[in-house]
Amino acid sequence: MAERVWARVMEVNQMNREEFVSKVGWVFEHSPWVAEKAWESMPFQSREELLQTMVKVVKNAEAALQLALLRAHPDLGTRLKISEVSQKEQAGVGLDRLSKNEHGEFVLLNQRYVEQFDFPFIMAVKGQSKETILAAMKERVGNTYQQEFLTALDEVYKIAGFRLSDVI
Repeated sequence: MAERVWARVMEVNQMNREEFVSKVGWVFEHSPWVAEKAWESMPFQSREELLQTMVKVVKNAEAALQLALLRAHPDLGTRLKISEVSQKEQAGVGLDRLSKNEHGEFVLLNQRYVEQFDFPFIMAVKGQSKETILAAMKERVGNTYQQEFLTALDEVYKIAGFRLSDVI
């Protein structure tokens, strides 16, 4: 396993900018600018170093770019068209099979959350359940803007880590 990951990291290190962005640019939802900037730090010694480089790019970005990254994420439990990877992640925890009442609760909490913070509720759903996600939504809607902005970015980093593990 470790050899395969190492081989894939070495493969990534041989890519030009366009290939690199095509391979890993999607791990940050609709935000290829993260990969474009991270490419400048090649070569990477590990998948973790690549992830940490990408996280650093986001942390060093202007607040407006960070906010755009947060806004690129779909609402959890939405029935609207979302990216294939987001759809699979949400389906993996049953958010595509919500009852009418559960869906209604998600919609109301998402609306309240967006009204309060001006970006969607973001949570790395891998390993979660619809119940734990709903509980987190109810709790986090009480956060301050700054707390939630940082929490949402931390969740984005977790999502990117899971996605990067799937591809490398």
